[in-house]
Amino acid sequence: MKVNTIIILIVAILSAVSVPLLAKGNQLTCSGSTTVLPVAQATAEAFMDKNPDINISVRGGGSGVGVAALQNKTVDIANSSRSMKSKEIAACKAKGINPTPYAIANDGISIVVHKNNKVSNLTVAQIKGIYTGKIKNWKEVGGASMPIVIISRDVASGTFEVFNEKALSGSKVEGAAQLLASNNAVVTAVTSTPGAIGYAGLGYVNENVNVVPVNNITPSESTVKNGTYPLSRKLYMYTNGKAKGVVASYLSFIQSAEGQAMVKESGFITLN
Repeated sequence: MKVNTIIILIVAILSAVSVPLLAKGNQLTCSGSTTVLPVAQATAEAFMDKNPDINISVRGGGSGVGVAALQNKTVDIANSSRSMKSKEIAACKAKGINPTPYAIANDGISIVVHKNNKVSNLTVAQIKGIYTGKIKNWKEVGGASMPIVIISRDVASGTFEVFNEKALSGSKVEGAAQLLASNNAVVTAVTSTPGAIGYAGLGYVNENVNVVPVNNITPSESTVKNGTYPLSRKLYMYTNGKAKGVVASYLSFIQSAEGQAMVKESGFITLN
């Protein structure tokens, strides 16, 4: 096995009892957002190729999992597709952790529907109506007469948190919604379900689904960077205090021109 082999462990939850895995020498661990995962994987592999003595372990599981791991001192980097909440920051500081954010990319949460769905636009109000169960048929928003199947992320997801804030204004998702653990799972479910609607980070959108403009604005490099797309966001990596050593070098690589090119190759939008 090569020294620079990346260990990718995608887990749904973090064990309540775990041994700290903080950077020791040239070992680095990061965990969290499934949205950030492809960027973390690609940049970690490239960074290790350039630094064969360094080994980076990348896990998924959701932004909430990454934040909890940082709080419990079991990772060096928490990947998060949202800003940390004030209560999470307080919980970290109570344990002597000073969560420090490093923006690594821009993203637009994309509203996706089945390939045969011809709905050409949804307003934020309509999206809220759908996800809270007030709008139940596509004909109510200009589509064919077909029941709407709601696909959502689970509550550990940073994507869910941002979507809930920006599209639902904090309202509760309809109880019949399917709650899935990853962006890939959402896109796959929408692909195979004619009446479905879902949402996912730009890097996970493919030709098998249609992306619906929101308020007549399509997620793109320009609309996400200038904030006109209503579901725009930044993607983050959090560290305990200012990054140092190997962690700082890795984060600098992600934010460099080479690292940002990988962000773009992963389907996301660069910082600048």
